[in-house]
Amino acid sequence: MFKRFLIPIICLLLAPTSVFSQTASGDYAVDAAQLYDNGDYTGVIHLLRDIDSVAPSCDAAYYYLGLSCLRLQDVDLAEVYLKKAVALDPSNYWYRYRLARVYSMMGNTELTVGMYEELLEDFPKKNDLYYELVNLYLYEKQPDKALSTIDEIENIAGKNETTVMARHSILSQQGRNEEAYQALVDYNNDFSSPQILSMLGDYEMGMYEDSTALAYYSEALCLDETYVPAKLGLAETYRITRQYSQFFPLAGELMSDPELLPSAKADYLEALVRNGDPRFLRNQRSGMDSLIAATLSVHPTDTAVIQTAGLYYYATGRTDEAVSQLRSGAELNPQYFSSWANYVSILSETKDWGTMEQACLDAYAALPDHPEFLDMAMSAQYYQEKWHGVIATCETLIKVRAGDDEAKVSYLTNIGDMYHNLGQSSTAYKYYDQVLKIDPAYNAALNNYAYFLSLEGKSLNKAYKMSKTTVETEPDNATYLDTFGWILHLMGKDLEAKPFFKHAMLYGGKDSSTVLEHYSIVLEALGETDLARVYANQAKAKAAEEASQE
Repeated sequence: MFKRFLIPIICLLLAPTSVFSQTASGDYAVDAAQLYDNGDYTGVIHLLRDIDSVAPSCDAAYYYLGLSCLRLQDVDLAEVYLKKAVALDPSNYWYRYRLARVYSMMGNTELTVGMYEELLEDFPKKNDLYYELVNLYLYEKQPDKALSTIDEIENIAGKNETTVMARHSILSQQGRNEEAYQALVDYNNDFSSPQILSMLGDYEMGMYEDSTALAYYSEALCLDETYVPAKLGLAETYRITRQYSQFFPLAGELMSDPELLPSAKADYLEALVRNGDPRFLRNQRSGMDSLIAATLSVHPTDTAVIQTAGLYYYATGRTDEAVSQLRSGAELNPQYFSSWANYVSILSETKDWGTMEQACLDAYAALPDHPEFLDMAMSAQYYQEKWHGVIATCETLIKVRAGDDEAKVSYLTNIGDMYHNLGQSSTAYKYYDQVLKIDPAYNAALNNYAYFLSLEGKSLNKAYKMSKTTVETEPDNATYLDTFGWILHLMGKDLEAKPFFKHAMLYGGKDSSTVLEHYSIVLEALGETDLARVYANQAKAKAAEEASQE
């Protein structure tokens, strides 16, 4: 929206003290005005509480009652009093204007528009009313009336940047792009404006008219050499046309400007990294390094800038520098979630599990309202095979997320899994039993419980029942299909097991060496030796691949 249109509500409350009419003379109006100017709104209401009986024709008294009610946030009563003031003196502009603004605050746009239109008929030189009316028409989705009102403004006061920007925006929103563009051109033919010239440059850039865009940006900078949108547009023109010897100095000037928002610089640099041509990052590394360095030198502690630098270094293969940048961001700004999240994310990408674990614990210490960092610490502990650490973290998370049964069953299942990894199966089963008491249909616990029982070759009937539940509720889960098929195999039911393995192959089973191996064993048991050999070889290859990724 346009700045001139945004009339703050506070304007409604700043009433001049000399707006009452000649018929409203007397001590009540004068005293009320004095109390109001002193900020004693309750005092105004107390003074005028009997105005209906002692001075019912004092329009200014009702006016100040209305304004005081507004100050005390009683909009409904403000409407009552202001309506009385208007009724007593309908020729008073301020009475009617404040009442219209009250309707606006109440969300009654239709009444507001109607009063504004009547005010303009009676007070056609009140230019600000036109701007407010444009806003109201747009709110009411009446863009043609808004455009007509802009015509009236220009007929009265002439064209200006505010009106042309409003016209351009409305026409653009209607999809009338050629008319929107022509509005800018027409204005530029009569007046010179860095803003309009820069917008024309942006349009020409979008139409791939680089030389025309360059001319517009250059003209804008001749008018105001400090105008940032024109400088940025010019820099982008140089970049897109691969005039890098001109792009980097100009972009560096922008990045070195301490007056520009660091977040805007970070957004621009990030766009270059994420959306730019990979060859640009590869071939223009020294130039990009200079932009990053210039931005960091001006904003060395800004979170967004540091994170963008880390992203850039990582994207250009300098992992150590990326980690260093993001670590410094977390240390400098420990109160920001994004500082830690980006640091932890890159540690995860690089599989530096030990450092990641400590970073997550530090992040949680700094941000105790974000237990998700403990979840990530638990993942890092898992990859380090720190089973006791995982157990301790899960126990902490159960306390932290007290009352969340969904989270609790997940953590209890993890604890059971860790005890199994420690060779303490009986303890693992106790945790699974706890889970199933809370949620008898929790598939993760049912599957793991059943699978571990099958590995021990005992309680197969119990394992069968639990596993059967998982494949009935999630028939396309390759892990659950594998468990159930394997239990059937152990029970001597290979013919029944085969369809479950075939189905698993369609839903990710080929990505697991264990599932492939199990299927090959079932096929061998069924006498399908050649096919069994194929899957056995695939299982070996996948196992080698999995080992190389650890």
